Amino acid sequence: MLTVFTLLMLLIIKEGSGNSDRSVTFENPNPCALKGKSVEFRCSYSYREGETVRKTTWYRGKLNGTIWTRVALSDFPSYESRSEYLGDWQHNCSLAIHDLQVNDTGYYYFRFDTDTYGFRSKKSVYLSVTELNVRVCPERVRVGENVTLECKTSCHQLSNTAWFKDGRPISKTMFRAQAEDSGNYVCAIRGRESEQSDSVALDVQYGPLNMSIEVSKLGHLSNSTSVNLTCRATANPAAINYTWYKTTGSSSSSMVHVGSGQVLSLTSVVRPGLYLCQARNSVGENNLTQTVLIADHKDINHFILVGIVVKIILALLLTLIIIWIGRRTCYSAEDKKEQEDDYENTSI
Repeated sequence: MLTVFTLLMLLIIKEGSGNSDRSVTFENPNPCALKGKSVEFRCSYSYREGETVRKTTWYRGKLNGTIWTRVALSDFPSYESRSEYLGDWQHNCSLAIHDLQVNDTGYYYFRFDTDTYGFRSKKSVYLSVTELNVRVCPERVRVGENVTLECKTSCHQLSNTAWFKDGRPISKTMFRAQAEDSGNYVCAIRGRESEQSDSVALDVQYGPLNMSIEVSKLGHLSNSTSVNLTCRATANPAAINYTWYKTTGSSSSSMVHVGSGQVLSLTSVVRPGLYLCQARNSVGENNLTQTVLIADHKDINHFILVGIVVKIILALLLTLIIIWIGRRTCYSAEDKKEQEDDYENTSI
């Protein structure tokens, strides 16, 4: 019994001393790479002198239910065209994986087989595949507030980045927001601008701007003519409240409320007026005035009467001028005849 036990211990010691001559070393056990790029697992292995390597294999860890297993990369169709063994059958076991995808994140192992023994790495390479993450802080601001753009990954601090807004390059990553800064932002590593992050939107809110008032009819209007005044404004969020005021006297500061809504309908106004539109949203408000000239029937009749009188006066003046010119012509002919008669008498 003691002899059998002694033999077993000798076999275990021999096996352990044999494994000490075999090893796998990973130079970068925790690489982190960007999606779409390539990564290299730098790896070396050693074995007993006199052995000959017959096979090398890379594995990926996979959880089947509650059991952790190692599956050869050759058994994954997705790695067939993307994995490249850079090593040899001597001491280099490096591996490259191209066109990285987020689901490539995980544990990787190496195994080599000699003509007498098979050895697999006890440690692993843990690969992290990350994407460029863009952040606009905050994503919703009001005009004049500060905005900061951030571009980072889960495993790298990026400093040399390029930024684009709606496809156009921008230089500032910190600024005070203006209305025109609203849009979609992406980042990229400088030198690889074609590989951009997903976009994130910046929403700059502002009160009513670029206001205008449209008048459905222009000129002097009678009190029986309907007129629509339409108030327009650019705002974010859109203006939801429109209020109309009208002057009550000569001073524009004397205003009375005359209506609400984007369109003000005027149907029986008898005086010229200065109308003010006030547009408002959740950010602020803005005002714009518009003069509308309106005349009542009395004013129109007065204008017509004055026109008739002017026409009559002009006609009378024209008649008098014609008569005066005619008489001047007659007087000139008679004077000429008298002069000719006097000349004849003098000759006799």
